[in-house]
Amino acid sequence: MNSVLRTINLTHRYGERLALKGVNIEVRSGEIFGLLGPNGGGKTTLFRILSTLIRPSSGSAELFGLNILEEPTAARRRMGVVFQSPSLDKKLRVVENLRHQGSLYGMRGSALQARIDDLLNRFHLADRARDIVETLSGGLQRRVEIAKSLLHSPEFLLLDEPSTGLDPGARIDLWTFLGDLRNQGVTILLTTHLMDEADRCDRVAIIHKGEIVALGEPNALRAQIGGDVITIEAKDPETLLSRINAAFPFNATLLEGRLRIEKENGHQLIGKLFETFPGEIETITLGKPTLEDVFIAKTGHRLDGEG
Repeated sequence: MNSVLRTINLTHRYGERLALKGVNIEVRSGEIFGLLGPNGGGKTTLFRILSTLIRPSSGSAELFGLNILEEPTAARRRMGVVFQSPSLDKKLRVVENLRHQGSLYGMRGSALQARIDDLLNRFHLADRARDIVETLSGGLQRRVEIAKSLLHSPEFLLLDEPSTGLDPGARIDLWTFLGDLRNQGVTILLTTHLMDEADRCDRVAIIHKGEIVALGEPNALRAQIGGDVITIEAKDPETLLSRINAAFPFNATLLEGRLRIEKENGHQLIGKLFETFPGEIETITLGKPTLEDVFIAKTGHRLDGEG
């Protein structure tokens, strides 16, 4: 597939702190690409570079073959950006926000109005066009944000934590709209710290401490773990860890006070654990690998942990 976005060894520092370290990703035409990571992991810095808000300390990025650093204006004309923080003027009406955005891109008259009407219909906002933005729900405001970013018909859409502040129903609606955009040929890159959101992407890059630690289709990443994931809570987890590792031909690990075991046919092991260590196990759970398990395997801690 054709490459839409490519980064080459992107590195960025804030003083002495290294926020990005040699990031290389490639986003293909017509896909939804997720950048998954914890707060402080480097997602926002990468987003700011790709949206041309800041320049990296070193490295480069290309969008449709354009060097973003050398031709930022040309790159902006081919991308739409939806920031995590709202960029709407809440005191204006929906249609007034869209008109103002269109004027920034040099759109005027009937052409602008036709584009606004099309987006209002596409995002089911036609009946709210005259509403003041601050009277809308969070989900409706997010729709207006996305419609605003698409006024100039970009081929690439960049979204920072798009589900922030949305209730479950609004999140479902949002992903319906993103799927429709992909089907219409728009390539999408979004940042997220939510597992279910990353699972909906065609491909995911997991970022940790400024580095890409895993990249691929969600199913392929989970398959790297293999088998089942068993989680154990115990009265004395450190002692039980040593006893399990001495008794069985695999290594359990300790993560935030819980024991963790990756094992094929994990259900067969649960009975043996209770028989071997009666009274020592308080609770035990069995599940298939998730993207968080991939993150744990690559980094040694949970996605929402301190690191």
